[in-house]
Amino acid sequence: MQETNGVDARVLDEVSRGMAHFGLVTGFACVSLLLVLAASWRRRVEPRMAGSVAAAVIAPALTASAAGLTYGYAWKGAMAIYLPQGLDEKSFTTDGLFVYFMLNDFGGFIGWLGVVVAAGAMVWLSLRERVVSRWIGWFSLLPVLAVTAFAGVTGLPGFQGVVGPVWLVIAFLGLALGRSTLTR
Repeated sequence: MQETNGVDARVLDEVSRGMAHFGLVTGFACVSLLLVLAASWRRRVEPRMAGSVAAAVIAPALTASAAGLTYGYAWKGAMAIYLPQGLDEKSFTTDGLFVYFMLNDFGGFIGWLGVVVAAGAMVWLSLRERVVSRWIGWFSLLPVLAVTAFAGVTGLPGFQGVVGPVWLVIAFLGLALGRSTLTR
């Protein structure tokens, strides 16, 4: 049998129960904020853009991310309770814990896809419908192209978790503080 240098269950010795718990708490806070942002968008922006499909895509895209991220961050919490010193530390064998470790590998990244879909809708709102500042539209194109390229070329399923949060913060701060006709 050929020996591999890949990850195996020994990696569990390096996993911090405290950091997994912290990931659950901060992740659930992020999910909650995504849902509030989606509801705010639906309440304040969609009525002003009743004929725009792009404007109607953003709230459900953010909600889809919230749903996916709920699982991703819940797996972090499950890992925390099953690791040594966790509430149910003896519930899983090392192999069972390793499954949770693997779920955590991309679990907190995959769910950000809806945010990148919202970025795509923002591109349309900016560059086609011209109701969002152009810089936000061009900036919003970056995560869409990056995720498409990484998924298409490498099959990487979680790059949206790297670029999505950055886009979300910058674009929505730009909308909140800028002169967009959409948010005035």
